[in-house]
Amino acid sequence: MSIVLEILSKYAFGIAREQGRAQALWAGFTLSLLAAAGAWADVAPFVPSDREVLVHLAKDSRAAVDLAQQVFAAAELGYQEQASSQALQDYLKQRKFKITKGVAGIPTAFVATFGRGEPVIGILAEFDALPGLSQAPVPSRQPVVADAPGHACGHHLFGAASASAGAAIATWLRSTGTKGTIKVFGTPAEEGGSGKVYMAREGVFDGVAAMLHWHPGSANTAAASSTTANKSGRFQFHGRAAHAASAPHLGRSALDGVEAMNYMVNLMREHVPMTSRMHYVITQGGQAPNIVPEFAEVYYYVRHPQRDVAEQLFERVVNAAKAAAQGTETRLEYEVMHGNYPVLPNETLARRVDANMRSLQPLQYTAEETKFAQKIHETLTGKPSPLSSVGVVQPYKVGSTFGSTDVGDVSWQVPTVGFRTATWVPGTPAHSWQAVAAGGMSIGHKGMLLASQVLALTGSQLYRDKELLKRAEQEMRVARGEDFVYKALLGDRQPPLNYRR
Repeated sequence: MSIVLEILSKYAFGIAREQGRAQALWAGFTLSLLAAAGAWADVAPFVPSDREVLVHLAKDSRAAVDLAQQVFAAAELGYQEQASSQALQDYLKQRKFKITKGVAGIPTAFVATFGRGEPVIGILAEFDALPGLSQAPVPSRQPVVADAPGHACGHHLFGAASASAGAAIATWLRSTGTKGTIKVFGTPAEEGGSGKVYMAREGVFDGVAAMLHWHPGSANTAAASSTTANKSGRFQFHGRAAHAASAPHLGRSALDGVEAMNYMVNLMREHVPMTSRMHYVITQGGQAPNIVPEFAEVYYYVRHPQRDVAEQLFERVVNAAKAAAQGTETRLEYEVMHGNYPVLPNETLARRVDANMRSLQPLQYTAEETKFAQKIHETLTGKPSPLSSVGVVQPYKVGSTFGSTDVGDVSWQVPTVGFRTATWVPGTPAHSWQAVAAGGMSIGHKGMLLASQVLALTGSQLYRDKELLKRAEQEMRVARGEDFVYKALLGDRQPPLNYRR
């Protein structure tokens, strides 16, 4: 056992001895982090700074999990995350960060800054929940509050891991006298609200040399993946109410407008690129069958791997809406709700993150966690990956997914790298109650702590490897082209602070 691991093991067991057996779990979490500090020295050339930042992280592991659980319990929707945002701010303020609140006109957005000079390394922190997915941390469907929000995408873990990694880097900067600045960006409303896009548009990320982020998942991977561009809109049709039986000729149905639009868009699916995605929900369709609907609304997402194609497809959807309004003699209003660029992968940074993840202690379930995971497996469709896969880092590759994220806009301004760790039981889909359940207990916490290690280790290395930063910057510039000028897909609209109300 390395001397660092021996010392830190004593620290971990001291927690259990001083605070009782009920606190032994926290000692276990600390030990898993500290074992990683020892493991790093065993598989890579000894670099004291690498080990030191992991030690700082390990000492704060209990506070990080407590922070995640605070945000988990709050489970607030996009742009309404007052308690969640404040919890993250308070954690960072206690660790000597300077907090700037309400950036880009968003009350729950913030920037936490520590240090001085360059380089400036950034870490993204999300914290919004999803509607209707309240769930207790148990392996059966049990909402805490029926129809209430829940963290089905694990953003409570996301924000807490990013904050704890930022705090560890700050302590490391101070203790080593390293010049540089660490910034943790509190980014609200990723789920359909495009919080980062408004921050990007207002220049909040200017001056950052590299941006780190991660996301909860059911596997460990640092693959350099892109996403789809996404543009969304709410289409509102206004008709004329009338008695549907005795005077239907006097009415004009807003619902007819919605249905005519949907029919035309569904016909359009035959004549769009294969990698396109278009989906919608009718959010309002009338109040009673015997009343010709005076108002109806449909909400559309339009996606494609290329942002210009996504914009073109959205305009075709708009034309279908206009035609539907004309044909049904209703009046159309529409509002662009959000727009995201596809993620611009950065292999220079991704390969470093992949190497760091492989250097750390693999995840492993306890007997109790295995029982929990087995029960979750019984609720999943298909043939989920084996539970042992939580200890595996997936092969490095360059690829793409059909999801979308507002991280995309950041990646076209700043060299950006992301990764996933197994915070959910293998095979668990995002946006499911199963994801909430695992994310609220030790399975999720273990994956989160691994993410904290990867972030802290990579971040500290970037201050020492200026050449890596230069290569990452050059790769981004080449990939986006010499003539690139950033222009948000959502135009000049203001943040839709009430979009989830």
